Amino acid sequence: MKKVYDNCCGIDVHKKLMVACFIHGKEQEVREFGATTRELLELADWLVKGGCQMVAMESTASYWKPLYNILESSGLNAIVVNARHMKAVPGRKTDVKDSEWIADLAQHGLLQPSYIPDRNQRELRELVSYRRSLVQDRTRELNRLQKMLEGANIKLSGTITNINEKSTRNIIDTILSGTAIDSSKYDEMYDNKVIAHNLKASKEQIIDDLNGFMSPLQRKMMKEFLKHILPQTFRVCLSSPLISAITPRGHFTAHIPQLRHCASSITAQFSTTCTASAVHVFSQIPQPMQL
Repeated sequence: MKKVYDNCCGIDVHKKLMVACFIHGKEQEVREFGATTRELLELADWLVKGGCQMVAMESTASYWKPLYNILESSGLNAIVVNARHMKAVPGRKTDVKDSEWIADLAQHGLLQPSYIPDRNQRELRELVSYRRSLVQDRTRELNRLQKMLEGANIKLSGTITNINEKSTRNIIDTILSGTAIDSSKYDEMYDNKVIAHNLKASKEQIIDDLNGFMSPLQRKMMKEFLKHILPQTFRVCLSSPLISAITPRGHFTAHIPQLRHCASSITAQFSTTCTASAVHVFSQIPQPMQL
C-alpha cells in the first residue's frame, strides 16, 4: 500500500498517559509520556526534532485538547480521529498496539480527521457555551421565583412582562419587606419611579395584583432566589463583552439585521469566515415589517 507520510506519529491518549508511536522512514519508536504540560512539551519537541509530518490521536473524552493545543502551537500538523473510524483487528488490546495501529493508518492516509476549528473559534465556543449555561441557570431561578409569587397570589406576571428588570426587583423588594401596598404607597412608589410609568394596567388593578398572602417561609425562599439571580445576571452581563471582543470583526452576520443579535453564537458553531455567496443568500431574508 502506498505511503502518504514518511514521518508520522500515532498517539494513544489517556488521562495521565500518552503512548506515542513515531514512524520515521523504516524505523519505529515507541515512547510513553505523562499528561503534564512539561511532558507534553517534551513530546512535541521530540516530534519536531524528528521532522514529523503528521500526528494522529484518538478523541478520548477531553484529554486530547491540551495535547492538541501544544502540538498546534509547536507548528505540528495534528488531527483528531473518532475511535470508531480506526478500530483495530480483534485481539489483545494494549496501549502500544493502539499507538502503532494509529501510526500505521496515518502513514497510509487512511484516517478521517474530525473537524477541529482554530484556536480563536474554540475559545469563542467555550465562552458562548459558558454564557448559555449562565442564562439557563438564571432562567430556572426566575421561573422558581415566578411560581413562588403565583403561590403567594401575587399576580406580578399579569402586570409586568419581565420580572428581571430593575423596576420589578424594586417592587419585589418592597413586597418582601412586608409593606402593604395601598393607594398612598402606590403613589409614593410611582413618584419615585419604583413602579414604571408605562404600565398599561390601571392603578387599582396593580394594587390588587401586588397584594397577596405570603407566608414567612415563602418570603425567605424568595429572598434566597433573589440572592442567586443578582450575581447570575452580573456574570451574564460580564460575559457579553468578552464574547464580543473575540468575535471576528466584519463577520457576515454583522451585516444581517436578523442575525446581528446572535452573531457570536453563529460564529462559535461555524467557520469564522464566510464566502460571498453565503452573504448573498442571507441578504435575501426579508426585513421584518415595521408596525
